[in-house]
Amino acid sequence: MSDVKETRFRVGGMDCASCASKIDTAVRRMPGVSDVSVSVTACTMRVQHDVTSDLDAIRKKVSGLGYAVTPAAAIAEKPAAKHEHGPGCSHDHDHGHDHSHDHDDHDHAGHDHKPKAAAIEGLHGHDHGPSEGPWWKGKKGRLTILAGASLVIAYGVGHLFPAIETYAFVIAMFVGLLPIARRAIMAALAGTPFSIEMLMTIAAVGAVVINATEEAAAVVFLFLVGELLEGVAAGKARDSIRSLSALVPKTALLEENGRTKEVPAESLAVGAVILVRPGDRISADGVIIDGESAIDEAPVTGESTPVNKEIGDTVFAGTVNGDAALRVRVTAAAADNTIARVIKLVEEAQESKAPTERFIDRFSKYYTPGVVVVAALVAIIPPLFLGGIWSEWVYKGLAVLLIGCPCALVISTPAAIAASLSAGARRGLLMKGGAVLEGLGKLTAIAFDKTGTLTEGKPVVTDIVAFAQPADEVLRLAAALEAGSSHPLALAILGKAADDGIVPPVASGSRALGGKGVTATVEGRQVFLGSPKAVAEQVTLSDEVKAATAKLNDDGKTVSMLVVDGVLVGAIAMRDEPRADAAAGLKALKDAGIKTIMLTGDNARTAKAVGAELGIEVRAELMPEDKQRIVGELQREGYVVGKIGDGINDAPALAAANVGIAMGGGTDVALETADAAILHGRVGDVALMTDLSKRTMRNIVQNIVLSLGLKGVFLVTTIVGITGLWPAILADTGATVLVTLNALRLLRPIK
Repeated sequence: MSDVKETRFRVGGMDCASCASKIDTAVRRMPGVSDVSVSVTACTMRVQHDVTSDLDAIRKKVSGLGYAVTPAAAIAEKPAAKHEHGPGCSHDHDHGHDHSHDHDDHDHAGHDHKPKAAAIEGLHGHDHGPSEGPWWKGKKGRLTILAGASLVIAYGVGHLFPAIETYAFVIAMFVGLLPIARRAIMAALAGTPFSIEMLMTIAAVGAVVINATEEAAAVVFLFLVGELLEGVAAGKARDSIRSLSALVPKTALLEENGRTKEVPAESLAVGAVILVRPGDRISADGVIIDGESAIDEAPVTGESTPVNKEIGDTVFAGTVNGDAALRVRVTAAAADNTIARVIKLVEEAQESKAPTERFIDRFSKYYTPGVVVVAALVAIIPPLFLGGIWSEWVYKGLAVLLIGCPCALVISTPAAIAASLSAGARRGLLMKGGAVLEGLGKLTAIAFDKTGTLTEGKPVVTDIVAFAQPADEVLRLAAALEAGSSHPLALAILGKAADDGIVPPVASGSRALGGKGVTATVEGRQVFLGSPKAVAEQVTLSDEVKAATAKLNDDGKTVSMLVVDGVLVGAIAMRDEPRADAAAGLKALKDAGIKTIMLTGDNARTAKAVGAELGIEVRAELMPEDKQRIVGELQREGYVVGKIGDGINDAPALAAANVGIAMGGGTDVALETADAAILHGRVGDVALMTDLSKRTMRNIVQNIVLSLGLKGVFLVTTIVGITGLWPAILADTGATVLVTLNALRLLRPIK
C-alpha cells in the first residue's frame, strides 16, 4: 500500500460552504486522493493522497472552478500545547482584592495595537475575485458593476429604440451570464452538475427563450449582487479573525544577562523572562516571578474588573497590566499563546459546522432536471406512440418548460429573506443571511455571556456604607482620590459622585500603593482607599464591619473601604448590574420553551449572584475553550444551541454554536464571527429575533407552495390542452408577483 501524504494549498475566493463543497467534490474524484478538507475561513485546502497523485493536476482542477490555488507547503502543522485553565487556574477572583490604581499616564508609544490583516496570496485572477480590499476593485465587483451598467444601458436603448430592445437586454444578460455559465460548466464536469450557477444559467436562458429578456438580465444582475455581498462578508470575517493577533504587542522587553532589550514578541522562547511595564499589554503567556498588579483580563476571560495577580499567578498574552511593573517567565511560544489558540478555536469551530446548502441549490438537483425530462416527454411521447401531432405537442412541451422556469423560485425566496433582514435591521437585529434566519427559529438552548450581555458591562456604585462619616462625605473623599483615574472602579465612584452633584476636593500627594490601594492628602487629612484586605493591615475591622463586607461580597459586589487619619469611616460597594430588561427577556425565552444558561469568565460568586437575580443557570470562571466545550456538550445532548456574547473571549463559542449572536457594540471579532448581532443590547430582542425567524420560515414555505402550486395547476391544464404558452408565461410571472407581495408582509414593524 502506498504511503499517504498530506499537502496543503492556499485557495482564494471561497465565500461560503457551497464553494467548499464544489472544491471538495472535484478534488475527491482525482486519482490517488483519499481525503479532502477545505477551510473557507482559513482559505486553505488539505489533501491526503498517495505518492502517485498529480498535485499540478489538482491545482488546475481547482483553478478551473474559478478559484486561485497555490501550494502552502511552508505552513508547518504543529500540535497545540495543552493548557488546562480550569476554575483553579491561579485567578485571583476575591472580591476583596487589592484595589489599587495608577494615576500616572502611561506612554504607549512604540506599541502598535492596530490590526494589520495578513496578506493572503493568490486571491486574484479568477471569477470569485479577491475577498480583501475594496469590493469594487475585485474581479467580481467589477463584473457586478459592468452587469448593472449594461442593464441600465439596455433600459435606455429599449426606450429610445424599441425595435432592438430585445437584443439590448440579451447583450446585458450575457455580460453577467457568461462567467456564471463557465463556472456552471466547469462544476458540472467536476461532478456538481446542478450547482446554483447551473440553475441561474438555465433560468436566464429559459427566460430568453420565452422572450423575457428584461427579466433574464435583471435576474443575472441580482444573482451577481448577492454573490458579491457574500464575498465581502467572508473577507471581513477573515480579517476580523486575523486582527485578533493585534491584541498581542509586536515587541517585548526581554531580560538577558541583567539587561533589558526590546525584541519581537514572536521571537520569545519558553523560559524567557520579560518585563511588563504598567499600562502595557502582556506579550506572552507566562507566570509572574516578580511584582504584584491588577491585570485587565477582559480580552481573554471577560472578567468585568481587573484581577489582582502576584508571584506564581498565570498571565495571558493580550491582557493589560495595571499599576505595577511585572517580571514574567514565558510559558508558551507566540504560535501557542492564548490569543493564537483563540484564533485557532474560532477557525476550527466554524469549519466543524455541517455545511448548510442553500435551499434552492438542494432543490435544483431534482427540480431542474425533472422539468427538462417532463417537457421532453410531453413533446415526444404522444407523437411517437399515441399518434399525436408533432407541432401541437412540441408547443405543449415548450409551455411546460415555461411553466417549469425556476425564475419565480429564484426570486421569491430571496425576497422573503431580504424583507425580513430589512425589518430586523430597523429594530437593530442584524442577521447574516437566510441560513441564520432558519437557524434562529430552531434554537432550543441559548448560552449567554454575563459581562456586557446580561449586564451593562461596567461596574456602578450600588451601596455606600457609612461607619464614622455620612455617606455623602465618604463618596466625596473617595472621589477626590480617584480624580483622573481610568480604572473601572474609579470611574464608577466618579460617576456616582457626578450623579449626586458632589464636587470632589483637590487631593495632593496622590500615590498608588502596589496591589493595595491609593492614598493622598485631602483637606489636610491623610486618606486611603483600598480593599478590605489592605485596610485590615491599618485598622482593626469589627465583626459588624466584617459581616457587612461578607454580605456585600456574597451579593457579587466589590468592596472598597475608606480610611481617614487612621479611622475607618465608610465603604463603597460596586457591581456590574444586570441590564434593565434582562429578567423579562430571559422569561420570554423560557416561555417559548428555550433553555437558558450563563457562561462567563467572571468569578463564581459574582456570577451566581447575578444568576440568582435573573433566574438563570450559571457556569463561571471559564476560559474561551471551556465555553466552546460546553456549547459542544449541549449540542451532543440534542440541543440546537445559540451563543450570545460581546467579547473576543466569546468568539470560539460563538463560532461553535449553531447560531452565534453578538450583543451590543461588542468587539469587531465578536460581531464578525457571530452569525447575527443585536446592536441595541436589549436581551428582550433575542426572543424577537427567534420569533422573526419563525415567521420568515413560514413565509418562505408559503412562497414555495404558492409558486410550485401554480406551476402544478398550469402543468395539468397545459397537458390537457386548456392553456398554452401565454398562460404559462403569466403563471410564472404571476407566481413571482404573488410570492413577492407575500414576502413584503415581513416588512411590518417588529414589536
